[in-house]
Amino acid sequence: MQMTEGEREDCHLIIHSHAVAAAAGNAAPVPGLGVAVDTIAMTTMAMALASRLGGSIPESVAKTMAVNAIKKTILKQPIKTAVKEVSKIIPFLGQLIAPSISVTMLESAGWVLVDELVKKRDNA
Repeated sequence: MQMTEGEREDCHLIIHSHAVAAAAGNAAPVPGLGVAVDTIAMTTMAMALASRLGGSIPESVAKTMAVNAIKKTILKQPIKTAVKEVSKIIPFLGQLIAPSISVTMLESAGWVLVDELVKKRDNA
């Protein structure tokens, strides 16, 4: 079963709002902090997406899904990941680069989660 237009719009809103929230956390000039912020954002994103798509998942499952989605995204975009973390050591410029890269990576990872959740829903 495909997603309805309403589900797609709601998923877009959930993904975008979580990505923007993670971007704020990635503005801190601390290398490595972004990964923790991204993981938290992805975990809550996974739970919200599952709820919107008609299910619910425990936080531990959401965290596992989040980590897997982040890994897939990092493997697809390793240079962006490296630039995001290295940019944090550059004063001011890093606070602009890291958040913008974080948004694009979390948006991409969010749609990976949606695909996984829809496949699980359709196979149930």
